[in-house]
Formats: sequence, structure tokens, C-alpha cells
Amino acid sequence: MEGNGEAQLSYRLLLAVDIQGYSKRDVREQLLAQRQLSDALDRAARGAGLDRGGWAKQVGGDGELATLPEGVDPATVAGDFVIGLAEALRETNRNAGRFRLRVRLALHHGTLTAGPFGPAGDAPIVVQRLLDAGPLRRLLTGDPDRDLAYVVSDSLFDDVVRTGFCALPPHDFQAVKVTAKGAVFRGHIHTGRIHTGRAARRAARGEAAADGERGGPASGPPPHARVLTLPTLPAAAAR
Repeated sequence: MEGNGEAQLSYRLLLAVDIQGYSKRDVREQLLAQRQLSDALDRAARGAGLDRGGWAKQVGGDGELATLPEGVDPATVAGDFVIGLAEALRETNRNAGRFRLRVRLALHHGTLTAGPFGPAGDAPIVVQRLLDAGPLRRLLTGDPDRDLAYVVSDSLFDDVVRTGFCALPPHDFQAVKVTAKGAVFRGHIHTGRIHTGRAARRAARGEAAADGERGGPASGPPPHARVLTLPTLPAAAAR
């Protein structure tokens, strides 16, 4: 999706992530948090069979907005990638210093077009509004044991999570409505515990978690192949 003087509208999956409490860190701690987040995202992507090198990233000091390439399975990103990110954060925070790495994550798919300062359109606005939503922030502040607060847009929940193709079950999400700058944005926040490691493998098989393994009720997707993809809109749709 290259800007070439003529706007071309595309339908893509967008991911936005932000570090909680970034401004409270000094410069060295901010730099460490950036490196830790980048490494955690890389590990989560590799574990889910994704290549972050192909993501179009608009980065900021405390996070990034990424537009994923055509053909990426949204069920893999909404489930396996998120589970991998939760596991990477847990590993990172085992030897945390003054600050643990705690992040907010939002996903949405929708229409956008390339611009000189990043993607333009409704989709980038929706994913950023959900990322900044008060209920998502409160999920982290109200639960000191949680390192990842995760939200998907209403449409992504219906099209991907509710289908059962996602590794995270629909009943672990709670619907929210956010009003920002005169507009209403609807999403679904993951309020359950994300299984990682052995617990994730047990959950995928539909088995109960063993004693001492953190996580919510054991659940997982049905054992069928994933075929859901996101289409690209024709260039004429932009006109």
C-alpha cells in the first residue's frame, strides 16, 4: 500500500500497542522499555509464524501503530500472537527492576490509505481510540498482576473472535462503549486470564489447568484449519 499521488483504499488489520506508565520512567528506563517491548513483539510474532519485518509501523516513544500485510490471518493475530505476547511479557518481567513492562494492545480491521505521516482513514482512528479507552487503562491499574490489557474492535470480535477460529474464547471478552471527541467506539476487552506455556497447550486441547498454572477456564478453538483472510478493496473504492 504505497502512496503514489492517487489514494488507494485498502482493508487491513491494524495493531496498536502502548507502554503503561512510560512517562514515569527516566530516560534510561524509557530506552529499556522500548527495547523490551520491541523484543517481546518480535518473539510473539515469530511464535505465531508472523514476520514483523513486513509490518508498516508508525512508531512513537511509548508504542507503535502497525498495519499488517495482506493475507495475514486475523485469527492468528487475535489469538496466537496475543498469547505469545503475554508469555513474552511474563518472561521479561521475571527479573524486572523498578518497573515491570505492562502494555495495552488494540486490534481492528478496516479501511485506510497511505499518507505521508502514516495511515489515514477510519481504521487508524478506531484502533487508537480503543487503545486509549479508560476501561482498558483501568484493567491494568486495577489488576497489578496483569501485564497485558487487550481490546478488539466490535467488528473484529464479530468477524474473528466469535467464530471460534481464535485461540482466545469469546466468553473471556466483555463489551465496552467508549465516547471520544463526540464519537462512539465499541469494542470487547479481554478480561480473562491468558494461558501461556504449558497452560496454553492444555487449554488448546480442552484440558483443565494443572495445579499452580495460572489462567482462567480451560478452553480453545475447534481443531479445524484457519481460512479467514482480509480482502483488499479495489482501487475504484477510493474514488
